[in-house]
Amino acid sequence: MKHHIKDLLDIGQNCYERFIDADVLAEIKDLEITLAGCSNLSGRYCVGRTAPLEHTLFYTLKGQGKLTTIDCEYSLVANTLAILPTKQSFEVSIASEQWDIIWLNLANTKRWQHLALEKALIIEDQKLAPLHLAMELLYSEPDATLREGVMPILSYYLNATLTGDNQNKTNNRLFNLFQDIEKRLQYNWTIEAMCDQLHYSPPHLHRLCKAQFGKSPIQKLIHLRIERAKSLLLNTLWPVQHIASYVGYTNIFNFSKSFKKIVGISPSEFRRRQN
Repeated sequence: MKHHIKDLLDIGQNCYERFIDADVLAEIKDLEITLAGCSNLSGRYCVGRTAPLEHTLFYTLKGQGKLTTIDCEYSLVANTLAILPTKQSFEVSIASEQWDIIWLNLANTKRWQHLALEKALIIEDQKLAPLHLAMELLYSEPDATLREGVMPILSYYLNATLTGDNQNKTNNRLFNLFQDIEKRLQYNWTIEAMCDQLHYSPPHLHRLCKAQFGKSPIQKLIHLRIERAKSLLLNTLWPVQHIASYVGYTNIFNFSKSFKKIVGISPSEFRRRQN
């Protein structure tokens, strides 16, 4: 079914948008970004463009949107990146109570020529929170010198995400997994739970972790837990049993055994020697 796309701008009063304009912020011209923004949308929101001259990116932070092209419809959920190549007519609209996004228009130049795709591309499981924070800082920081410090972050995440380098994407997914694990060390992480998050088989995850970290997934998990425990032993007065539970050990004997195997001494001895 072919969809009819027309130029449309229908934005209600409950939508908040922060525009990052190349004419105002000269820094983004170096990355050949013509316009960008951070949007918190609710209520009425629908934007349509016919054959735009730039590549357009939509990254969903929260909620859900709908993307319609001439040939297809897509659901844009959290952590989804939509890439619309130049001259690809599209319409985006809100599809939930609230839809929080960042968006960028990239010039149709040699730098971004690899985005000249035949049709829209939807990439799932992206973790671009640093890109969002960089854009918010660009918008809100009046000091040009401080804004310059944000540009390497913007450049890195755009290049790493859009190069199409499969190895980089794999490494990023592993990094994101263990970043999530580090935030919730008390969770009962199993190989199955890790694989469910990445949609990898256990043997595939094992091979990737060994190649990237020199450790199996469980060894990497234990390493993160013991490193956090060392920090807590040094910087708090919490009992060892509480620290063990906080980093994911329900049994203090197992915690002490793992700690001594990696550090060479017991948790109590480690705390005593450092004080």
